[in-house]
Amino acid sequence: MTASVPELTPDTVVANGVRLHFRAGGSGPPVVLLHGWPQTGHCWRHVAGALAADHTVIVPDLRGYGASDKPTGGMDKRTMAADISALVRWLGHERIAVVGHDRGGRVGHRWALDRPDEVTRLAVLDIAPTRATWQRMDAALGAKYWHWLFHLQPDLPERLAGADVEGYLRYFLEKWTYAREGLEPAAVAEYVRAFSQPGALRCGFDDYRADPVDAEHDEADFAAGRRLTQPLLALWGAEGVMGQTLPMLDLWREYADDVRGRAIERCAHFVPEERPEEVVDELRRFLAEA
Repeated sequence: MTASVPELTPDTVVANGVRLHFRAGGSGPPVVLLHGWPQTGHCWRHVAGALAADHTVIVPDLRGYGASDKPTGGMDKRTMAADISALVRWLGHERIAVVGHDRGGRVGHRWALDRPDEVTRLAVLDIAPTRATWQRMDAALGAKYWHWLFHLQPDLPERLAGADVEGYLRYFLEKWTYAREGLEPAAVAEYVRAFSQPGALRCGFDDYRADPVDAEHDEADFAAGRRLTQPLLALWGAEGVMGQTLPMLDLWREYADDVRGRAIERCAHFVPEERPEEVVDELRRFLAEA
């Protein structure tokens, strides 16, 4: 599939006190695409252009990632969601569909809980609810999610990963793909470049270090009975941790009222990059329901 990023126009705006880099283009109902770790908005290169044929597509680099600011705080999902809310409102959109992969899905989940009037529908790619994942963190899941525990540690991840940024990122970018051959070389080079910038590794790890704060917010919502009321689409790689370990739809139904979704075959974690055509098809059907 032809790369779609050049079809979108890059820009930067100060939103919620940080400079956010984003690309936007297309026309029609708005949708924002949120990336995960260890990536940037570049992960949507095969998806954004196709969606822009009939949607206004916004692809930001989240706080701390890519060409956006690298602050020393605010990596909790509530703050990151407030960033993107401010961005889309600056662009003139009061209500928007949200698609998030990996950590971006967690930002989208928090956004939809905190500001339900802004999020029309939510698609989450290869994530289970954060609270549900921690509750199931036994030895088997911990062996697969060891990086959550490692990234929580202060200072040490930067020191070890910083000695070989490419080697560290390649471990995930290869191991977490179905073919175990990794993403295309140009994409790997782009992510290595992005995470070699000053502050980038720290912010990426701070995203995980914010999990205790995120957990407080999640527990408060769960105790209060707050659930997602928007339609939710869950997609995940059949050959990844989600597909092989967790009952994805059952888990999301514990947190959302209207859930649908499926596993994508011959795919592991990097769903928008491994199987972009299927992702576009699923998103078009889901967004057309609005």
